[in-house]
Amino acid sequence: MFPELRKKKRSLSKEESIKVLIKGQEGILSTICENGYPYGVAVNFVYHNDCVYFHCANKGYKLDNIKNNNKVSFFVSTDMEIVPNEFTTRYSSVVVFGRATLVGREERREALIAIGEKYSKNFMEEGIKYIDKALDACSVVKIEIDHMTGKCSNKNN
Repeated sequence: MFPELRKKKRSLSKEESIKVLIKGQEGILSTICENGYPYGVAVNFVYHNDCVYFHCANKGYKLDNIKNNNKVSFFVSTDMEIVPNEFTTRYSSVVVFGRATLVGREERREALIAIGEKYSKNFMEEGIKYIDKALDACSVVKIEIDHMTGKCSNKNN
């Protein structure tokens, strides 16, 4: 049902793939538009409770797409290094396939705190005040992971 890696020697274990999700700073969410075209957009995210969470406005194109078809993919890449003299790029990456849903208020707050801890760890006291003040001004989407594929390219492969 899901594509397998062609170059198996580059495959990451589930644990290594999760490390990439934890380390990644930006992910590319891909949804399917009503007209059948794919739509990819970069989002800040957090891997939390075995799911991927991101926040967004209460209305918008990605939410419209998710309402029409909640199957998504999510791509994260870390440790990218272009090696010009070898005509290659080193990297670690993960593709998540899953189903995206909006979360309720309690889970939204928990996910926003997790996002804050990832991106603004040293400012959490102010961050929690901000989250509580703006909790209804944003949405949080949870991607429940159906399948995950990780791979890397480094000196050994």
